[in-house]
Amino acid sequence: MQKILFVCLGNICRSPLAEGIMLHLKQKHNLKLEIDSAGTANYHVGEAPDRRTIANAKKNGVDLSSLRARQFHVSDFDGFDSIYVMDKNNLRNVLSMAKTPTQKDKVELFLNTVYNGQNQEVPDPYYGTEDDFEAVFKLLYAACEKFAERLK
Repeated sequence: MQKILFVCLGNICRSPLAEGIMLHLKQKHNLKLEIDSAGTANYHVGEAPDRRTIANAKKNGVDLSSLRARQFHVSDFDGFDSIYVMDKNNLRNVLSMAKTPTQKDKVELFLNTVYNGQNQEVPDPYYGTEDDFEAVFKLLYAACEKFAERLK
């Protein structure tokens, strides 16, 4: 079973949304995956995702209510096959914790998995509007669907 981890800064907007969408698609397509998310910072450890992220996901049929934020740990390199980060700052932060080339090879910008090497980032909607949360949902849902199709 493939084990994937999504990572953003605080683990309350983008990475739990990606986790929730992939959990939804896992069930929908009967995928054999283990999915989790984490943040590079410890600002929100133990908290539920941002209320706007939860509301937007729910409006779009994805339930995030059981998710809780946690911080990325060096041990995640051993526990996951792939570590997908949301932006270049997350990429730098996670890569700086890698101790071996094999660990570094597990880390990638998530959108590169579906938009081949374009180095696109998932924008952080935290300081934005409801429209920003909706745009991030649509972007991540489309990317997760493409990713899930490849896994089938």
